[in-house]
Amino acid sequence: MTSRRSRRASRVPRVPVALGAALGVLLDARFGEVPIEPHPVAAFGSTMQAYERRSYDGTRAGGVTHAAVGVGLGIGAGALLGRRVGATTAATFVAVAGRGLGDAALLVGEALAVGDLDRARHAVQSLVGRDPWALGQADIVRAVVESVAENTVDAVVAPACWAALAGAPGALGYRAVNTLDAMVGHRSARYAEYGWASARLDDGANWVPARLTAALVVAVRPAAAASVLRAVRHDAPDHPSPNSGVAEAAFAAALGLRLGGESRYGDRVELRPTLGDGRPPEPADIARAVALSADVGLAVAGLLTAAGTALALSRWSRWSR
Repeated sequence: MTSRRSRRASRVPRVPVALGAALGVLLDARFGEVPIEPHPVAAFGSTMQAYERRSYDGTRAGGVTHAAVGVGLGIGAGALLGRRVGATTAATFVAVAGRGLGDAALLVGEALAVGDLDRARHAVQSLVGRDPWALGQADIVRAVVESVAENTVDAVVAPACWAALAGAPGALGYRAVNTLDAMVGHRSARYAEYGWASARLDDGANWVPARLTAALVVAVRPAAAASVLRAVRHDAPDHPSPNSGVAEAAFAAALGLRLGGESRYGDRVELRPTLGDGRPPEPADIARAVALSADVGLAVAGLLTAAGTALALSRWSRWSR
């Protein structure tokens, strides 16, 4: 009987990693970035910069290898942590950056509130790749609101979902994909071919989370549900990104704004489609966008908690029979 009891104890079901992912999101919302120097994501970026300096050849094949190395490092770091719930919490806390996103956006809003356009231009550089010195106040506000919307996917919903799906390897593997896209996945002569693989990986990794983000916007702003669904269905497909347009359209409609228009990236100018049919954003809308992003973060934590709890109850029910 003792050995039977011992064998049964050894099969006690694990706590679902979705609960660890939810806790990681909540820790980020409360405390912000992990107080580690250097920050693991920054250390990963430095490592990949060093790899690029040694291996860059401008070809698509070279970029595929670059992406494989980077994603392998992310997944490998997660595997070293393990796949249990505590490791997932730690990895999600590292991978999620919702609090930092909101704080960076609010710094721009504070500068605009006192009419300090130069300070706002300095601050906005942490959020967008556009040339800040070519932006007026209206352009800065629109850029920040669009960045908050887009990065609610990249910095909150997507890493949380991948953590819930695959534990620490999923969280850190996703963060590697997204960081690689930010480093080499943008359109430029240098990365036109070399960044192709990183950009396509990022598109794939964010496809479901972007649409989940739009659904969560509906959940936390139900009064705007019809407008959000209409904007996502009719406006988002015209956006050059298959995912950013979904999040930006959802935020625009939920906030009663109109986003899109001309965006300058260095020497390149893009004319983005109109998203939403409201008014142009104003400085006070930055705080509203940050609040919406925070609510979406809490909603995804709640969703993962519910899913993890349901799975835990199912596992314990089967184990106790």
